[in-house]
Amino acid sequence: MSEYPKIIQELQAKYDDEQSLRPEKLESFIGQNDVKEVLDVYIKAALGRGEVIDHTLLYGPPGLGKTTLAQIIANEMGVNLRTTSGPAIERSGDLAAILSTLEPGDILFIDEIHRLPRVVEEVLYAAMEDFVIDIVLGRDSESRSIRIDLPPFTLIGATTRFGDLSAPLRDRFGVVFRLDYYNISDLEKIICRTSHVYGTEITADSVHNLARRSRGTPRIANRLFRRIRDFAEIIGDGTITTDICNLALDKLGINQNGLDQKDITYLKTIINNFGGGPVGLETLAASLSEESSTIEDVYEPYLLQEGYIQRTSRGRVVTEKAYDELNIKYYKGLF
Repeated sequence: MSEYPKIIQELQAKYDDEQSLRPEKLESFIGQNDVKEVLDVYIKAALGRGEVIDHTLLYGPPGLGKTTLAQIIANEMGVNLRTTSGPAIERSGDLAAILSTLEPGDILFIDEIHRLPRVVEEVLYAAMEDFVIDIVLGRDSESRSIRIDLPPFTLIGATTRFGDLSAPLRDRFGVVFRLDYYNISDLEKIICRTSHVYGTEITADSVHNLARRSRGTPRIANRLFRRIRDFAEIIGDGTITTDICNLALDKLGINQNGLDQKDITYLKTIINNFGGGPVGLETLAASLSEESSTIEDVYEPYLLQEGYIQRTSRGRVVTEKAYDELNIKYYKGLF
């Protein structure tokens, strides 16, 4: 623990001029070291040739920095970033309107790209490969097609559901990165940086405690930090101490391993209603009054990562680790 005050001092010096939680340069981005190393090569190579960086796909659980990386790539390339999302582009005309306003070298970032309508996706193919878009005007016998030339640009797509992307779209991305959950050490550095941006003092024990309970996700770490800061300012002197950190996280329903009430409800539903599993996704979703996509995207990624559940051919199964976490006696395999 003695090393954390030193880390805080080093980060304060390194990020002294930064006022945003989102870093602006690749060297300031904490974690995802393998991705950063390769991405740095691609950016420098593109700049050296005077070309746009290849179309890039970022995928992984939410809150790991996909949007931030897109902004960093634009900053490093020295170009503009245009941001939209899959659900916001309903018609091919919407996409054409966006693409036609891009300047040479600009980056178009599409979040939740797996939710693009198929008709829009098909227009995107030619734009990615040949920098043109073909628009059909009119209907039936009066219809005609016009071709619009586009300047060279880079598409950066982000998705939490890599498997939902169609094969033709996936194949058109020259660069594909998976972002993984962060380790405790990197989360500690992120929390130290956040404390500096907000001008809030935090003790070494609190840094470690918060990192351990942030589910390996920077977005969650920063969200919890803001809520703990509220407690520190109201019931303390503004410094996040161990006692205040524990009190705030307990009030928020976050246990020692980062599980919240929805996680516990999920696990107890499988244990109490279905004998620990296996249970099918649709049946489980109905029991929890949630959409199946919410179960897969929100509930399960961290529980799978940490080994609390397993996905089998017959359905979801709760592991012995989950029983221990909930202090419930484990009977599976006893007889």
